[in-house]
Amino acid sequence: MAMMFATIAFSIDAMLPALPNIAQELTPDDPTRAPLIMTAFVLGMGLGTFFTGPLSDAYGRKVVMVCGAAIYIIASAIAWASSTFEIVIAARILQGLGAAGPRVVSIAVIRDLFSGREMAKIVSIVMMIFTLVPGIAPTLGYVIITTQGWRGIFAAFIIFSLITVIWMTFRLPETLAPENRRPMRVGLLFSAVREMFTHPIVRLSIFVQTLCMSMLFTVLMLIQPVYEQVYDKQDSFHFWFGGIALISALASLLNALLVVRFGMRRLITIALALQIILSLGVLLKHESIGFSSFALFAFWQAYVFFQAGLTIGNLNAIAMEPMGHIAGMAASVIGAVSTVLAAAIASPIGLLFDGTIRPLVGAILIMAFLAYLLMRHMGRVEARLPAE
Repeated sequence: MAMMFATIAFSIDAMLPALPNIAQELTPDDPTRAPLIMTAFVLGMGLGTFFTGPLSDAYGRKVVMVCGAAIYIIASAIAWASSTFEIVIAARILQGLGAAGPRVVSIAVIRDLFSGREMAKIVSIVMMIFTLVPGIAPTLGYVIITTQGWRGIFAAFIIFSLITVIWMTFRLPETLAPENRRPMRVGLLFSAVREMFTHPIVRLSIFVQTLCMSMLFTVLMLIQPVYEQVYDKQDSFHFWFGGIALISALASLLNALLVVRFGMRRLITIALALQIILSLGVLLKHESIGFSSFALFAFWQAYVFFQAGLTIGNLNAIAMEPMGHIAGMAASVIGAVSTVLAAAIASPIGLLFDGTIRPLVGAILIMAFLAYLLMRHMGRVEARLPAE
């Protein structure tokens, strides 16, 4: 499940070193269009997420994951063979649609087998792999580009997906029994969505997860320009990005060790409070002397990734806990809403880049503060709910 989920991270982060090459070959007159390759994938993934969960509730988990992987592989082959930027964009949207299957259904499979804090522990292990892949992907992408060109990245996507889907096919039994499946009826789908958004804890956890994912997407969009234009570290970007991501992956391991003892909501709240303090300190330092040292920025970047490991998996578990009877639909709605809204929030922030770290750090500070307030409100709501 971790490797299926990591398809997302690999598909995003391995592309970062390829953007200048793709821009030079396919859109030389307007290289600023190159980042659309990132947002196109996220858009496709967000749209696909709406459907994959209900399909897995109706037809079983494995068939949806296999079909999603097949779409992903076909889209990667189209992008590999493409000759225009527009075809690459279309293929990336299709690739995102296919990747939504493994991403969403993996969470539903875990919910089929575990619940509560035990589920949070397993999701933390999944998130640990998810955060390890960004540590390897940019360097791997850089090596592939230097030896095979940017098209080699899409060949690597095909190989990665083939390995994971074959492994899953032989090792994972079907976790949703036929008697527990829900037919694909529009009325049932709307009923499930209504049930989720009328549950106060589920609703709040989706909003907080949206903000946490927005922080992650914002950093991914702006990190390369910051390294290049602010700190002049374009050539070593993939090493710094990978090293920081690997260190930050320890957050999910730490979460797996602590969540059963201390609980999900408390860990999320503490992680967001620390993000507020650190971001405020970095921003004040920048405003007082006109710049911030690279060491301080790298530490801040590491904590943004570290915080993702302490929050996103736990928020998924909180939202999924009351929704076990509609796990596939719940995973779809949670993933789709948080992903699409996060991309919508992060995209305009990316346009605010002014050659300094101010827009990036300021945006993270505001989002962390809002998420912290929502978590405190969740605690009050939880206290008023009747004990089960």
